[in-house]
Amino acid sequence: MTETVDALVIGAGPAGLMAAEALMAPGRTVVVAEAMPTPARKFLMAGKSGLNLTKDEPFEAFAQRFRVGTGALPRTPRYLHEEESRFGPAEVMAWARGLGIELFTGSTGRVFPVGMKASPLLRAWLSRLRGGGVDLRTRWRWIGEGFRFQTPDGLRVIQPRVAVLALGGASWPRLGSDGAWVPWLRAAGVGVAPFRPANMGFRVAWSPPMARHSGAAVKGTAVTAGDLVSRGEWIVGRQGIEGGGIYEVSAALREGASGHVDLAPDLDHGTLAARFFRPKGKLSLGNWLRRVLDDPVKVALLLEWGKPLPADPAGWAVRTKALPMRHEGPMGIETAISSAGGVMWDSLDPGQELRALPNVFVAGEMLDWEAPTGGYLLTACLGSGLHAGRAAASRLATGTAPDPVRA
Repeated sequence: MTETVDALVIGAGPAGLMAAEALMAPGRTVVVAEAMPTPARKFLMAGKSGLNLTKDEPFEAFAQRFRVGTGALPRTPRYLHEEESRFGPAEVMAWARGLGIELFTGSTGRVFPVGMKASPLLRAWLSRLRGGGVDLRTRWRWIGEGFRFQTPDGLRVIQPRVAVLALGGASWPRLGSDGAWVPWLRAAGVGVAPFRPANMGFRVAWSPPMARHSGAAVKGTAVTAGDLVSRGEWIVGRQGIEGGGIYEVSAALREGASGHVDLAPDLDHGTLAARFFRPKGKLSLGNWLRRVLDDPVKVALLLEWGKPLPADPAGWAVRTKALPMRHEGPMGIETAISSAGGVMWDSLDPGQELRALPNVFVAGEMLDWEAPTGGYLLTACLGSGLHAGRAAASRLATGTAPDPVRA
């Protein structure tokens, strides 16, 4: 069975749904095909921790948090650097409020729905799309060979005038992003950089004494790797270190930069050294350090990663201010928050159209970019989907995509 439509979006995550929103128009047939039983599963998972939509900060600072193309910055996408195409924090907040979602900004600038849930926003969004004529089809799995789909009703073929691919990267494959599309696009002549984990934890072979701190939060530190610095909270996990404070510097750590932790970032070296002059007396080393640092988790990390241990107050201050982060590499991509790698930018035109496949556009984590959590990642997925959707809609509006395309 073959069906001809105006626009096809494959993938019902944030990028795909935003592309569909840009494409919907009176009299236009827009189909969204989603392989999973329900849309936006990864988006809903993110909402379990409050749904950090964006980061309320000046756009210029916001845009600096993105890495495009294997950790380098050859250029940034149009939605991050061209004013007429801009979709940053202010635009995300206006869009969410337009769906009837009340927002608040936390002390660190992170923006959340007042209800701290993703589901109300998703319901309002899907209602808007249905009202605009968008046809969402779940359990429709793209199998390549053109736009062929395995569906509950058997094999179906769609011939769209324009198509937007928003199938995600390769992290959390159980939620739908499995990278199955890579060989199909490569066969068509599209450059695809290998996927690597992003916003991931790092494996650490902890010594037995660290077991008592498993699951403990590490607060009030500064983590440095390369030119990246994070003041965020992180976790001592059973298998290693993870959490927002680690994710912010994970790209540099993954590329081989050495990591260091400042356990007392609000104290200068002299002030800290003075604290280490406190007499130890009959106290055990651990108890003495706890009196100095007033934090058992920081003490445990200092003893774990600080060997050989210093012999004088100045040495303890130096080690505390620059504690080497000893790890055994990144955790697997299957548990990473996101992925780096994907469709290379030189395979795209400025509207995110594939040069090898005219009238086929790409958005979201399929593209070769990465950004930290904290609102950056989600904002860019929304922005890239909107940009690709607008470019595809313009192609339809100008009549320059008259014939169905084939992938």
